[in-house]
Amino acid sequence: MPASRSLSERILADNAAVFAAMTGHRFVTDIEADRLPKAVFERYLVYEGAFVETAIAIFAYAVAKAPAIAARRKLIGVLDALANEQIGYFETTFAARGIDPAACDLSDPAVVAFRDGMLAIARDGDYLDIVAAMFAAEWMYFTWCSRAAARPVSDPLLRAWVDMHAAPGFAAQARWLRDELDAAGPALGEAAAAHLSAVFGRAEALEVAFHTAAYGSDRP
Repeated sequence: MPASRSLSERILADNAAVFAAMTGHRFVTDIEADRLPKAVFERYLVYEGAFVETAIAIFAYAVAKAPAIAARRKLIGVLDALANEQIGYFETTFAARGIDPAACDLSDPAVVAFRDGMLAIARDGDYLDIVAAMFAAEWMYFTWCSRAAARPVSDPLLRAWVDMHAAPGFAAQARWLRDELDAAGPALGEAAAAHLSAVFGRAEALEVAFHTAAYGSDRP
């Protein structure tokens, strides 16, 4: 790795196109323009709520594969936030909206591919593979939600979702994932760095398709 560039900078540069495709996705621009259709948001809520349970499994793999107790402590905190803060958000939102997630179809190929693809990275990869995949997800959310948080969002539950991902706690978590990659970067050879960059790109592409799926039959 060149001394002038961190691993996270290299990963973001390598994947600039797919990262821009996600942070400029129709789902994002509709939120920023305060025009996201109610049906799209509610379909997304069901898809994302189901994925949070998968994210718990992903971070549990990270706890098991982490090389040091400091990382394990941090990851246990992430698990607590997922199981209590985020799952709690979905439970509250489903009740407020009258949504029965058990009655919703989760068989959309993009939704299945996202769930299975992200879980496979955690199951089959090593600790840094998991960090790279979750950095793709969390840096993406932090980036566009920080931008959207400065705009009016009239739906209070959507506003809460945006604010949750722009909050200092979530920002710190996204930066921690970045810092874990950067700490490992100097010891990695080119092949390992390129592999992690590819993991990031794969995860980001899965995110793009997942967010497109929220539009149902109205997707491009």
